[in-house]
Amino acid sequence: MSCIFCKIAAGEIPSQKVYEDEAVYAFRDINPVAPVHILIVPKTHIPSVGAINSENSSIVARIFEVIPKIAEAEGLSRGYRVVSNAGEDAGQTVMHLHFHIIGGRKLTIMA
Repeated sequence: MSCIFCKIAAGEIPSQKVYEDEAVYAFRDINPVAPVHILIVPKTHIPSVGAINSENSSIVARIFEVIPKIAEAEGLSRGYRVVSNAGEDAGQTVMHLHFHIIGGRKLTIMA
């Protein structure tokens, strides 16, 4: 396994864990763009949004059940952004599906 997010989710690479269950792992981004910047990944390797299908969509649903719980625990009652980049042209640098939870300050409009 050479995927860095697979290794982080498996505990092979240290991270600042925020949440974990049988399907999902969430940790603090090492290069945060806001006071709260958390990555949430499926423990199952899915390359990107473009690879979501009927066989793995339940994992993505689980992620979206967990996101509000993490946001509440992080005190993001005034709002937060959820972002997923799909492919290199969109800025995806790790080819493992992940969602950024970004908040803790007033966010600007994205291009």
